[in-house]
Amino acid sequence: MATRTLKSSPRLLPLYARAAAPLIPGACLLPFVPGAGKSIPELELTLQDVRADGAQVADYAKVCGFALREHLPITYPHVLAFPLHMAVMADGRFPFGAVGLVHIENRILQHRPVGIGEPLSIKVWPTALEPHARGRAFTLVTQVSAGGEVVWEDFSTMLRRGGGSASENKVGPGERKAADRDGEGSPAAGLRPSATWRLPGDLGRRYAAVSGDRNPIHMHPLSAKLFGFPGAIAHGMWSKARCLAALESRLPDACEAEVRFRKPIVLPAKVQLASSLSEQPAGAGGSAEAPAGEVVGDSAGEIRFALTDAKKGTPHLDGVVRPVEHSEERSTGK
Repeated sequence: MATRTLKSSPRLLPLYARAAAPLIPGACLLPFVPGAGKSIPELELTLQDVRADGAQVADYAKVCGFALREHLPITYPHVLAFPLHMAVMADGRFPFGAVGLVHIENRILQHRPVGIGEPLSIKVWPTALEPHARGRAFTLVTQVSAGGEVVWEDFSTMLRRGGGSASENKVGPGERKAADRDGEGSPAAGLRPSATWRLPGDLGRRYAAVSGDRNPIHMHPLSAKLFGFPGAIAHGMWSKARCLAALESRLPDACEAEVRFRKPIVLPAKVQLASSLSEQPAGAGGSAEAPAGEVVGDSAGEIRFALTDAKKGTPHLDGVVRPVEHSEERSTGK
């Protein structure tokens, strides 16, 4: 595997230009433009001495609903790693551009809270392409270390739509049925509604401003329609962050937070959070609609949650938070 240590965080504007270049006919013939490769390159990028800026963290917390604390929101290291994600996918050997990819799953392992301003080292690498019911998928793996200790990990699975080879009846080991991935079923079944949120039409642009993720499918209805969406859609990582912000007061310091992104949230929208908390604790992310309650119906402290359309019940996200006492044993890093 080729390993490269970067001197500074990559600039996102040039990376987006390269990510979008494969949309231009013939551009992928250029060696620095992704699109000509047949497989995911074996590439690892590392960035050292990364420090979160307190003002930027506060802006992110406001958009996502987190309370201001001395440590980073559980999802914020994903923002710090995002320029490296883009740099990996902008590599000329990558088989396609990043623009238009769909984030379908995300798993975070927080081994301990990460302090604001704490010096961090970030390492990112991609996994090989795998067949998917709706195309091909791969995972971007992120490890964040402090003082030589891995403190946070992230596994983001991305879908390249088109040419799916899996089928409803032929499901490989570890692969869910197409119905599960496409959003059928009732992920909120057995969970109690705890909050309702109205999402404005400019939410994609607001989240892009604090995260750097300016994928056109999130920015404007016209640009989203170019990629087959009926309108601009909310970022998957915003929806995960917003749910975890609402549950924040119940999250263990060491935990695993895993979600599947189901049907996209077309903006503007009205969505409902449901969880296995009997009631949403007051002050959790600023959106509680009931006083503090208890966790019910889960083993070993698990909290299940789901985000659905408030009117139609369309599933947008389902997930689970698990406490991890010995989180290093659950890591699937190299």
